[in-house]
Amino acid sequence: MKITSILITLIIFGLIDLYVFKGLSGIIQGLQPTYRMLINSGYWMVSLATLLLVIYGISNRHSFDSPGTLTLIIGIFITLLIPKVIFVMFHALDDMYNLAIFGINKISSNGDFSRRNFISQLGLLASGFMFGSMVYGIIWGKFDFRVIRNDIMSKKIPASFDGVKIVQISDAHLGTFGTNFDPIRKAVQMINELNPDYVFFTGDLVNNHADEALPWIEIFGSIKAKEGKFSVFGNHDYADYGDFTHEERKKSVQQLKQIHKEMGFQLLEDQNIALTKDGAQIRLVGVHNWGKGFHKVGNLERALVGTNDHEFQILLSHDPTHFEEQVKQKTNIDLTLSGHTHGMQMGIEVPALNIKWSPVKVRYRRWAGLYEENGQMLYINRGFGVLAYPGRVGMWPEITLLTLRTEA
Repeated sequence: MKITSILITLIIFGLIDLYVFKGLSGIIQGLQPTYRMLINSGYWMVSLATLLLVIYGISNRHSFDSPGTLTLIIGIFITLLIPKVIFVMFHALDDMYNLAIFGINKISSNGDFSRRNFISQLGLLASGFMFGSMVYGIIWGKFDFRVIRNDIMSKKIPASFDGVKIVQISDAHLGTFGTNFDPIRKAVQMINELNPDYVFFTGDLVNNHADEALPWIEIFGSIKAKEGKFSVFGNHDYADYGDFTHEERKKSVQQLKQIHKEMGFQLLEDQNIALTKDGAQIRLVGVHNWGKGFHKVGNLERALVGTNDHEFQILLSHDPTHFEEQVKQKTNIDLTLSGHTHGMQMGIEVPALNIKWSPVKVRYRRWAGLYEENGQMLYINRGFGVLAYPGRVGMWPEITLLTLRTEA
């Protein structure tokens, strides 16, 4: 990490800490001096220690044995930063209110002005709630796997495929889990209890390198599907996010292809295959990663060679921007299955009230769940694993169950 980057990081987060400290000092000013000293000292000790830990982690990110170590360091930083940012927003409102009242009193020659901290106090409560939620997300939330069910309706689905069950999983990021096998075994058991006909994995098996997946071959290999398991690569599967040479990246990619095979997944590399049942068939298409702002190595045109527009077509493509840029209104693909966004691992979803929100919507128009446009469907899985922030808040890890239905 360059010295300039370190200095900029120190300045930005130092300013945030100073402003939070200013607001906190106003809230605790009524406490006894000893308590104020303890709170103030504790605040700066934790803030400085966390900032130094992050700078150390990023500067030495390539020397850690496991990517989970860096993820944990960044997770600690994010867990403290987001509550601070929330408090900053509330305290800024307080400051704007106090400045307005001060100005009004000056204009009216009214010398009676007393500063208020009510909004800042609300901000402190909100920050505390967010901090608790993020700690919960790290310890428990990332293992709170949910099965989300959807029916896929189409006149192009043959009658023999009516009721066929497809499980989709995505974004395992196995390096983040290290060797914490037990929660993942339970998730695999949840998958198997669904008794799927097919299991589709839509990319990002690892964070940086194929080695991360080696301890997981037996567990992911125990995923069962009556008719077959199929997969594609995601943007993290090409060893492009580590300090690797070209030859090391090439070796990692080849190793990961072999790992998919050992796990029982047939990796689709810009190709298609027919899925048959009772003399009828649908078409499964799989591409290398293609994403706006990320890898664009997938070749959809090559993958579609030999397909029939009258067949129901399912595309496995890791990044949902592929649907936006190359699939919708440009192909006859009926259903695209993607992942990639993770729903930012943070959000609010209340289906009964039609509430669905995540900060990730700023970056992605479509970011989680089922979408349809002019008869073409896109399903975006919220992710199986975690990355960067090692937890989940309100956007739980997902196992998708899609049931094909023949539309009359």
